[in-house]
Amino acid sequence: MLEEIKKLVCDANKSLKELNLVKWTSGNVSFRDSNTNNVVIKPSGVHFDDLKPEDMVVVDLYGNVVEGHLKPSVDTASHLYVYRHRDDIHSIVHTHSPFATSFAIRGLNIPSYTTTAANIFKDYVPCSDFAAIGEEEIGRQIVDNIGSSPAVLLRNHGVFTVGTDIEHALKAAVILEETAEYAHYATLHDPDLMPLRKEIIEQCNHFYRTSYGQTEKKDQTIL
Repeated sequence: MLEEIKKLVCDANKSLKELNLVKWTSGNVSFRDSNTNNVVIKPSGVHFDDLKPEDMVVVDLYGNVVEGHLKPSVDTASHLYVYRHRDDIHSIVHTHSPFATSFAIRGLNIPSYTTTAANIFKDYVPCSDFAAIGEEEIGRQIVDNIGSSPAVLLRNHGVFTVGTDIEHALKAAVILEETAEYAHYATLHDPDLMPLRKEIIEQCNHFYRTSYGQTEKKDQTIL
């Protein structure tokens, strides 16, 4: 069942380590299939290097295991809450990338200091309140705080990014860590540094959404 999606989810999870967004076994990627509404997610506590497509776990939107020989991620309930409340989201990436998480620890939003940040996140990346791991509360914090952004920081925990497909959710996680690193170093030297003006953010975001990339449409049903 969903064999092609399992491979894509497996590869995306492995890429988290390759992109230096996770350590050890923490972090995960999931994908919600449009046809079945079932979700493919990483198993709990398995090293990224050891992951195989057949290790991915398929669950329904209420956490019942449809297929898989391993226990799903401890973040499964959080992912499923988001999928049940946001029909536009089909992939979720969770990391503890260091620079972004340093803002989450301090409970701080990350303003847009660069045009790249404005392109992807518009005004800022929001930070949520604290929520306990393993329950729906993290998912509720994501839904309540993320708005139209593809990323949210979870207070004292880490990073969640979302997308219409795996590629967009993963890209948001990569650009978020880059954005957080630049913001960290810039404000280290100038704590009173002002973010980009609202009109510049609007210009950048509009240009990115309407002009960036190729115009030829691709089939992004899965990725």
